[in-house]
Amino acid sequence: MLGRAIKIGHHPDYFLFALICLLTIGGLVILASASSDLGKLRFNDAYYYLKHQLIYGLSIGILGFILGIKINYQFYKRIALVLLLINLALLALVFGPMGESIGGASRWLTIGLLTFQPAELLKLTFILYLAAWLSNPRVNRTQNIWEGLLPFFVICGTIGGMLLFQPATTTFIILIAAGMIVYFLSGVSIRYVFITGILGALTVGLVIYSTPYRWQRIMNYIRPTEDTRGANYQINQALITIGSGGLWGMGYGESVSKATTLPTPTDDAIFAVAAQELGFAGASTLVVLFGILVFRMLWLAKNLRDRFGQLILVGFASIIALQSLINMGAISGLFPLTGVPLPFVSYGGTALAVFLTMSGITLNASKYT
Repeated sequence: MLGRAIKIGHHPDYFLFALICLLTIGGLVILASASSDLGKLRFNDAYYYLKHQLIYGLSIGILGFILGIKINYQFYKRIALVLLLINLALLALVFGPMGESIGGASRWLTIGLLTFQPAELLKLTFILYLAAWLSNPRVNRTQNIWEGLLPFFVICGTIGGMLLFQPATTTFIILIAAGMIVYFLSGVSIRYVFITGILGALTVGLVIYSTPYRWQRIMNYIRPTEDTRGANYQINQALITIGSGGLWGMGYGESVSKATTLPTPTDDAIFAVAAQELGFAGASTLVVLFGILVFRMLWLAKNLRDRFGQLILVGFASIIALQSLINMGAISGLFPLTGVPLPFVSYGGTALAVFLTMSGITLNASKYT
């Protein structure tokens, strides 16, 4: 039965396809407005950011999306390790001559005309590798501490160390949390999950406490009403922007904050711009769309009869859920401010290409439910 499920597929999940198209097109529409004033101010081109997103994000993302749909997802089980090792090599190169630092962070790598963030690619390659590693029937990864838990620590520690040095703390948290969800749902002993969770929390806490700027972010979150013109300026302006949208918003393109008082309107704070222009109704619709997308992916994972496919879909759903929750929650004052983009919406070609490729692989797997 399992062999039949793997070899014979039918049509992809059209509902999921519609959700992905809606979020991608909606994201580009939101970005076009959020970036227009900034593009005009910096480059004398209101559509500069949108054009860049279309060329370096959507075009590459569509290619990844098409390949993801066409290639049987079982193929990635054979090349998952190679993909992860290549990704780790690219991650190491950001600290060399080809790396590019922006705002004190070494996250970008330039190869020829292409500049991208290798850390974003990890959201794809890490999940594929973890799913292949945990679904190997010849090795007891879930119950044997030497073959499962300790190697899992080594993998997470290697990735975590490279990300924290960039620094990309929130990306590290998202990846490790998603990895733990995949590890837990693979059937691992609950005590392993508990140990992993405790060690992960202690590691993150120690890193935050030992680095002043990270610790300052926590203090700013605890005391949001202090230093509103300095450290807490962004979150206070974001809350004002969100609140001023009311129920129905000021109207598309009518945000008064995106090029004046609101920092990073195309990246971290793009949800605030959407809330001001589209109101509570529009912002809530965006939240609901993300929720439906994640639950649909989990539903498809439940109906797959192949463990590898199940773990891929759970991992991708976890990445999207965690990242969208952290982005929207941080700019709404629920979490400390972070630097992660809103999936499918924020400016960033690498992120859009990765999420579209994830979507293509998910749709391919949906053929076998």
